[in-house]
Amino acid sequence: MKKFDVTALGELLIDFTENGISENGNPLLEANPGGAPCNVLAMLAKLGKRTAFIGKVGNDSFGNMLSDTIKNCGIFADGLIFDDTVRTTLAFVHKKPDGDRDFSFYREPGADMMLCPAEVNAEIISSSKIFHFGTLSMTHENNKAATLYAVQRSKENGVLISFDPNLREPLWKSLDEARAAMRYGFSVCDILKISDNEIEFFTGESDIDKGVEAIRREFDIKLVLATMGKNGSKAYCGDAAASMPAYVNSNAVDTTGAGDTFMGCALGYVCDNGISLNNERLSEMLDIANAAASIVTGRRGALKVMPYINEIENIIKA
Repeated sequence: MKKFDVTALGELLIDFTENGISENGNPLLEANPGGAPCNVLAMLAKLGKRTAFIGKVGNDSFGNMLSDTIKNCGIFADGLIFDDTVRTTLAFVHKKPDGDRDFSFYREPGADMMLCPAEVNAEIISSSKIFHFGTLSMTHENNKAATLYAVQRSKENGVLISFDPNLREPLWKSLDEARAAMRYGFSVCDILKISDNEIEFFTGESDIDKGVEAIRREFDIKLVLATMGKNGSKAYCGDAAASMPAYVNSNAVDTTGAGDTFMGCALGYVCDNGISLNNERLSEMLDIANAAASIVTGRRGALKVMPYINEIENIIKA
């Protein structure tokens, strides 16, 4: 019996997001705990899944805050390492007029980049059903080596591998390196979550079906999930496929973490139903994930505000 449903490795950081204007006319920034891998785990924890995190933060006030936060979310944190010499990574999220986001990272280096293979708790990985990661844990030689080591341990222990590119272009020395990291993730994963802009970035295809077809033609990925923001999502598994519309939130204030919320629900569904899904199952999975993502867009931050299953069900019923 596996001890954990999902273990994730990667960045745990502070997202500074805009939350109003001061009386002096200055933007107010809220320090929201974040980082895609732990956002995914936080959603899974709300679904009652057993989760664990592997990563590194600075031994500073933000690092201690993040450690306390994920523990309070029910995420097993024995795989979290504190670095005495490098500070916790910070990200500043600015909302564009069209609702999209612009990220500025303070990470030269950040503690998450300094995780090395010797600090990866392989026992946690081997005790998991699914191992999840993204490309941000491959932007430095240290965390790249740690990621490859974790993937190797997953393969050796029959752990399903989940991958979300979570492309953040400013963090790469070159876009060719970003594509190479995506290619590696595609080559090792069983489950892929990829956004419309990432599909176009990697394949050059703006048509989702054609882009996914190109990826599946080259890589043997069992389950592919494509997210398209307000245009909904699609899923592909063997010969089965499904497409579901988004639940557009008229009260949306922050889209940060919506894709991670979606991914958490999708992985939770796989934990319950397996990875071989027919059209009906794929549609049900997408519907749940879309509803949850919609809820999160109406809340500031992500990690601490993931919805409960009854909230998701109420959105679907309504």
